[in-house]
Amino acid sequence: MIIDIQIDPRFAGKVNEDRLRCLIAQALELEGRSEGELTILITSDEQIQELNKRYRSVDAPTDVLSFGAMGNEGAFVTSPEASAYLGDIVVSYPRAAEQAQEYGHSVEEEIDLLAVHGFLHLLGYDHETEVERRAMWARQEHILKMRGEAHFTER
Repeated sequence: MIIDIQIDPRFAGKVNEDRLRCLIAQALELEGRSEGELTILITSDEQIQELNKRYRSVDAPTDVLSFGAMGNEGAFVTSPEASAYLGDIVVSYPRAAEQAQEYGHSVEEEIDLLAVHGFLHLLGYDHETEVERRAMWARQEHILKMRGEAHFTER
């Protein structure tokens, strides 16, 4: 498993990379994935807003974005030994800090929640319908409970 974590210099030292890497590695295992690569970017509201505008036509910041690589199968030639690249997760640190305060838990816990949420999107989970939302939120809660964290995922 390769989990690349990139942090905007403004938030360096505020994010525990080892904690985040361990959480996503555990999530990969819980989802039956012994292999996989992904990138997590912790960034600003301005950068996530630009990505949201460019790729979703929504000119506003958001808490997390996921860019799955599944749709690009066959686009790149890789060696048979290479892990499947799942995609990128982008988290807004300022939005995570704001939501942590709103929901009464730590910024680390909020970043965990957003990273798991983004990770599940990379695997194809969605929340467009009530049935999909319940399935995704249940899976999200299960992964976080395995880590011993309680979250208010019903938002």
